[in-house]
Amino acid sequence: MAKHVFVVMTNATGDRDAEFNKWYDNQHIPDVLRIPGIVAAQRFKISNAQLGDAKSQWKYLALYELDTDDPAASLKELQARIGTPAMVMSDTLDMGSIGAFMFSAIGERVVAKK
Repeated sequence: MAKHVFVVMTNATGDRDAEFNKWYDNQHIPDVLRIPGIVAAQRFKISNAQLGDAKSQWKYLALYELDTDDPAASLKELQARIGTPAMVMSDTLDMGSIGAFMFSAIGERVVAKK
């Protein structure tokens, strides 16, 4: 089980979703996964099915799993790499709309019984 989950919500700039998704999947995720402590990643697009009439300001979600006792060190390394050759950024990412939060596990993962 991952000890921490880094939740990142994003949007593409303008009408550049295809280019954004290509960069995110082929460049950004591999760059992020080279950071010590970050062991897995998965991306999502907001669904049409929502509870009630809930609206989100974000279209995309990335979940990064961390298996480390020092998530702050992983975040510090992530910050240091942004915009360097180790983490190439894209102008298709709307930097002004990013939401990013680290969560730490407080219980075991529970799976539905079949």
